[in-house]
Amino acid sequence: MSKNKTLLIMAAGMGSRFSQDGNDEVKQIAKVGPNGEFLIDYSIYDAIQEGFQKVVFVIKKEHEMIFRQTVGNRVSKYIQVEYAFQDIQDIPAGYSVPAGRDKPWGTAHAILAARNIINEPFVIINADDFYGRDAYRVAAKFLDNNQDDHCYSVIGYQVKNTLSENGAVKRGICLEENHQLVELIESNVIEHDGVITATPLDGRSMMIVDQESLVSMNMLCFTPTIFEYIERKFPKFLDQNLSVNPLKCEYLIPDVLDAAKREQFAKVCLERTTAKWYGMTYYEDKALVVASLSKMIEKGDYPVVLWDSNKGKRI
Repeated sequence: MSKNKTLLIMAAGMGSRFSQDGNDEVKQIAKVGPNGEFLIDYSIYDAIQEGFQKVVFVIKKEHEMIFRQTVGNRVSKYIQVEYAFQDIQDIPAGYSVPAGRDKPWGTAHAILAARNIINEPFVIINADDFYGRDAYRVAAKFLDNNQDDHCYSVIGYQVKNTLSENGAVKRGICLEENHQLVELIESNVIEHDGVITATPLDGRSMMIVDQESLVSMNMLCFTPTIFEYIERKFPKFLDQNLSVNPLKCEYLIPDVLDAAKREQFAKVCLERTTAKWYGMTYYEDKALVVASLSKMIEKGDYPVVLWDSNKGKRI
């Protein structure tokens, strides 16, 4: 049975590494399609094709105008568009933002920003990643079939489909048991001479991973119960981190998922996709993204003109 589903796009970050020769460009609005489309456009297009009815942009308030003028206004003819603002001042009562802090509070806090907008099952993605149609198909199927409000899922990509030709990338190596996520091992991953190695960020020894091992690319499926849990655990995060790293600590969704599993608040399934992921970790990655999209358009996976402004209606 098809359900109402929302795509939540985390777009508050500014992509500081996407620069070359002092020429900075915001990754979220880098033009990669033949008519100036962004990666966000292709994400929304794929989501619409798989039955999503609403998109929510999580952005900084000061970026609202540029998102409205670029992608927001042009896709609103095809899907309901909402904006949620990640505000550094949006913290529990009794706490204050440390002097000198301007860094957002992390991905869990970004999701929490949409708590008053989303009342249906939803998928989160990064604004500057291309996830592929199959990933949205898998996510939509999970959300449509899920009958447990305390069951979430990670969309797992084969690691070979997520690498960059231009250097190491950060990936969450998925350990699973009986179709459920056991652990996410955040690692630096690189391929050399056909061998993929992962170096865990927590200091564990480097390991060789199979090309079809699953990794998380921050495409996650939730029900609205996640808002309750993130909000309830936020004070504990602040208590543990403000005295240690007040300016840079981040409330991250992998940590929230791990705690939710340990405390049996929720179970986390692992859903496999065959999609190929594209992103722009390095400036040089953009050329590959543009070329790959061009090939997909030639194959008919996407129309040359992604949004036909003359239709004036949703797809």
